[in-house]
Amino acid sequence: MPQLGLLHRRAWAAFLGQLRRPPRPVCIRTVHSHSQVAEAVLTSQLKPRQEKSNFIIKTPKGTRDLSPQQMVVREKILDMVVSCFKRHGAKGLDTPAFELKEMLTEKYGEDSGLIYDLKDQGGELLSLRYDLTVPFARYLAMNKLRKMKRYHVGKVWRRESPTIVQGRYREFCQCDFDIAGQFDPMIPDAECLKIICEILSGLQLGDFLIKISWKDVRHEMVAKKGLAPEVADQIGDYVQCHGGVSLVEQMLQDPRLSQNKQALEGLGDLKLLFEYLTLFGIAEKISFDLSLARGLDYYTGVIYEAVLLQTPAQAEEEPLNVGSVAAGGRYDGLVGMFDPSGHKVPCVGLSIGVERIFSIVEQRMKAFGEKIRTTETQVFVATPQKNFLQERLKLIAELWDAGIKAELLYKNNPKLLTQLHYCENMGIPLVVIIGEQELMEGVITLRTVASREEVAIKRENLVAEIQKRLSES
Repeated sequence: MPQLGLLHRRAWAAFLGQLRRPPRPVCIRTVHSHSQVAEAVLTSQLKPRQEKSNFIIKTPKGTRDLSPQQMVVREKILDMVVSCFKRHGAKGLDTPAFELKEMLTEKYGEDSGLIYDLKDQGGELLSLRYDLTVPFARYLAMNKLRKMKRYHVGKVWRRESPTIVQGRYREFCQCDFDIAGQFDPMIPDAECLKIICEILSGLQLGDFLIKISWKDVRHEMVAKKGLAPEVADQIGDYVQCHGGVSLVEQMLQDPRLSQNKQALEGLGDLKLLFEYLTLFGIAEKISFDLSLARGLDYYTGVIYEAVLLQTPAQAEEEPLNVGSVAAGGRYDGLVGMFDPSGHKVPCVGLSIGVERIFSIVEQRMKAFGEKIRTTETQVFVATPQKNFLQERLKLIAELWDAGIKAELLYKNNPKLLTQLHYCENMGIPLVVIIGEQELMEGVITLRTVASREEVAIKRENLVAEIQKRLSES
């Protein structure tokens, strides 16, 4: 059977060929979670950079860390600012760090190019907030609010060239106070100027001046109200004189201005404003300055900016050009831009330049070599004995439960000298010492760190004695 033999040979050859082939891969479907995929991508991106020898650990351009010492100074500034806002009846408010991109566009004019846009994550187009004013207007419109006096402290982001020495960053903190609602003319405006004066005086930054601009008002009079340009220019000449109430009176006597209805109304508002500022006792801090211009599109009326004046005593210090330290103005049309019916809610507000103020305070503290406590610890719990950790823990719990700020070293058997040195270095005013002798006699040794004076106090009277001493210090 030659033909059959041929078929067998071919089958045998085919079988040997199957054996020589590499095994076919088995297809196994693996389901990865989004977090696993993201982690794998991030690892692949970071690994080559980590292998480079020139890798530098730093913060992004235009940002910074704040050390514990800096945080103490910053918190004191913020506490003073916020306490002033609350003194004037403001409510606290917070909004998201990012907004819908469409909410921020066409609100800032040329500055819109400085807005940080976030990468599309398959949903809404978002941007980091540029300031706190536009989110406030969005909040009012969204919640159909017609009146509100609020303060807001939060971070904002701008893609501008940072100048760190002048207190300008890409990420920075803003402190805003705003009054929204329909009220009688110039009363809220005067209060905003009063608040700026209170804060700058309280921070003891030196002499300052608040400049008020008529530039936008002049444009409104010429372009919208039909005031003749030469009349507006006449107003401009007066404004450049940098005056107050007397300047307003002088302008009212000028027939070229007093005979024009729009100019007369504007001067009436100015006179009213200065009457209120005089009653508040701050009229001498206010000056007209036509050169003042704020780039934000949403301002519709009076705008103002506070600048520090270098005194002869400060002239010896290194100059620090930080620009304005507070600013604000009226924006009556911003809320209406968010309202579907276009309903307007008049608003006026201010913003305190915390970063710039911080730069000034920090520089002056360095110049005078002031030491800053980074904690608020009032009492330190110490022992001269070994194996007294349990007694220290019971004692410090009593202090904490009584609302006293207290610390101890996280060691079983710390040396007494080490504990006392820690108190002196950290500026802790009092030390309570517990040992075998104190435990037997039912007392605690209370030590004043500054004078090193020690006195034995009964255990049951310790909290009261500490509270008494702290209230007297």
